[in-house]
Amino acid sequence: MTHSRPRADPGLHLTGLRLSGLRLTGFDALSAADLSAWHALRAADARYDSPYFHPAFAAAVHASGRPVTVAVASDGKQTTGVFALQRHGSVARPVGWPGADFQGPVTAAGTPFPVRSLVSGTRVRALEFDHLLDGSPEFAPWTESRRPSPFLDVSGGLDGYLGRASRSGRDNMSQARRRTRKAERTLGPVTFEADTFAPAALDELIELKRGQYAATNARDHFADPSRRDLLHLLLRARKDDTLRRHTQGDTDDFGGVLSVVRAGPHLLAAHFGLRSAGVLHWWFPVYDPAHAAYAPGWILLRELVAAAPELGVTRIDLGRGEDEYKRRAKTGETYVCQGAVLRGPVARAVRRVRTTAAGTARDTLRDTRLAPALRRARRALETARQREDGPR
Repeated sequence: MTHSRPRADPGLHLTGLRLSGLRLTGFDALSAADLSAWHALRAADARYDSPYFHPAFAAAVHASGRPVTVAVASDGKQTTGVFALQRHGSVARPVGWPGADFQGPVTAAGTPFPVRSLVSGTRVRALEFDHLLDGSPEFAPWTESRRPSPFLDVSGGLDGYLGRASRSGRDNMSQARRRTRKAERTLGPVTFEADTFAPAALDELIELKRGQYAATNARDHFADPSRRDLLHLLLRARKDDTLRRHTQGDTDDFGGVLSVVRAGPHLLAAHFGLRSAGVLHWWFPVYDPAHAAYAPGWILLRELVAAAPELGVTRIDLGRGEDEYKRRAKTGETYVCQGAVLRGPVARAVRRVRTTAAGTARDTLRDTRLAPALRRARRALETARQREDGPR
């Protein structure tokens, strides 16, 4: 894998600006004091324990070739918030878009982030978000919807999880155990690597994932080479000191976690997640469709839950979505928000009209005679997607 330098930013109009209570700078230009404040703000509030809020995630995105700008808020005496962003055309979005499942500024408790200044004081016409951490009142005027983001409490490993899981979750884990035995009888001994650093295995996962995208006519997330580079950077994060040098902090507890299940010589399923301390985020799962009859996604998830104590993981975030498998597996959920901070009333009105029109179209379809057929089609598509993806 080759490493690309961050592409030149053709006019983000954020870097180097100083607004009221807000300074915007490229990630490479952050000072040691800025990075120290970022670490301190994150450590002081458990809301930011997701790896997406770790400065090393922004560092990896920046190093993979996608420039990152950081908005640093201050009260004049100390740093009160940091927000890592990227530009897409004339729109700013949180770092890692569209792959970041938790987004938003990292702020001191009770201190709102000056998000109005971020948009009104720059040439960016909008700040869009689709996984904004719930509970930020300064974003409330621009929040259009809230959706659940399920998680698994895996304290105590498999036994602990089963004691908290729903009946449906326990049943699926039991079925996964039976299917594991069936796979052993027909394909060979089942082996599980909870945390491998093999780049070839990651390449195998990426190619399977790209095949899945093609088979389901989905947009190929990995068509952009920088996204493949990002996963390899994250896989190496705990093995080399590149990100440590760029973030002025310890990255031993941060990085990609690659897990692989095989039966004999056959790959059943693999997953690449992102980990920070005791939190593992379920990110890119895939399985070989040739072995779909074994429900390999559930086998993988069961093995990962069982390995949680050894990994030092106490929670697995499944990410936003109301997929059936998430409903079955979850032990709890939080919420993330969708919307956009817009500069002026005209832009807000236009977006509101578009959003309302889309919602009206959906409601109209629900109220027609076609509604039952549409619901059946939706369930069929969801089932097909789950067969392709396994849990994700």
